[in-house]
Amino acid sequence: MTSARGRIDIHNRVLITLAAGGTVVVAAAGFVSYAPNRLLSGQPITLWEAGSGPAVTSIGLLGAMLLAAAFISPGKMLHYAQAALAVALLLLVLAAAGQAASAMSLGAKPAVRISLGTAFWTLAACAALAIVDALQRLGAGAVARLLTAGAIVAGVAALAVAGIFDALSIAREYANRRLLFADALSRHVALVAGSVGLAVVIGFPLGVAAARSPRLENPLFAALNLLQTVPSIALFGLLIVPLSALAAAVPQLAAIGVGGIGVAPAIIALVLYALLPVVRNTAVGLAGVDRAVIEAGRGMGLTSRQIFLQVELPLALPVLLAGLRIVTVQAIGLAVVAALIGAGGLGTFVFEGLGQYAVDLVLLGALPAIFLALAADFILQTLSAVLRRHLAQ
Repeated sequence: MTSARGRIDIHNRVLITLAAGGTVVVAAAGFVSYAPNRLLSGQPITLWEAGSGPAVTSIGLLGAMLLAAAFISPGKMLHYAQAALAVALLLLVLAAAGQAASAMSLGAKPAVRISLGTAFWTLAACAALAIVDALQRLGAGAVARLLTAGAIVAGVAALAVAGIFDALSIAREYANRRLLFADALSRHVALVAGSVGLAVVIGFPLGVAAARSPRLENPLFAALNLLQTVPSIALFGLLIVPLSALAAAVPQLAAIGVGGIGVAPAIIALVLYALLPVVRNTAVGLAGVDRAVIEAGRGMGLTSRQIFLQVELPLALPVLLAGLRIVTVQAIGLAVVAALIGAGGLGTFVFEGLGQYAVDLVLLGALPAIFLALAADFILQTLSAVLRRHLAQ
């Protein structure tokens, strides 16, 4: 911790930065905000004013312990302790926000809204980044990452079941739209699954063709790159006229829901955006397979089909999964915008909240989309890492 010259050594500058940033924001911004109703801006209330004494003290102690860890010589036990402290801090911050909202809502009018403030989001983000930093320094494998994520999810679920979050305005927005939320979430997942599935079905053969034929590669990627330059809202708008005309010309298509607005243009646009990562990663993955391995397969008497299925495809699979991860996360975000053309999904709450200047309604749509993206990224990244480790063995 201290060098021979008496100088204090800093072993983890990430924790120093997170502690400094969190302290500044907590001192300058509100932990929660209090508004008379959902349409008025809330008055920020600091952590020490909103939270109970034990909660504030515990948050301060956990923050101080994480800060102290930055000056301790690194080691596996220290990184485990850092991860455990950061998880505890994240859950404690969530609990403190819920308890503060519950205390402030006692005796208040039903229209009162208590929202999460800047200091809350900053502390939660700092705790999450401290967890990620600890896992990276540990070189944590899939099991450790899954256990950490499971502990966080279990803790949040336990707090939710206990009713800790019920007084928060975002929880009230959810309670008022419980059935609509379930429908929007399922529609959002269906949009993403449908578009990603079609993109893989279309893009994988194109990627294989690009890897096999250099002449096809340049014009194919030029066209796909051009599609990526079109803004998402513009692409949704460009599809309205041709699909409306197609539905009018072919009533059978209109009968199954094809039209200028709705699910059909959303799926088409999402597929068009998803093609480039799928095709590129397929081509790169197959092109990266060692030619000596392929020649060894031929020497063993394998046919071209057998070499592709048993040699090239397994070796290229981690790269293919990386492309699938990019496509899935991208589709989850773009599906929010699809609500503008009547496709439904979580974007419905986002744009309804923007129209009503209701921040918590926006968060009701935005936060689940963010969590879906993080979950998809985590699962596919973990699967890719497991495959890479398996192939390395």
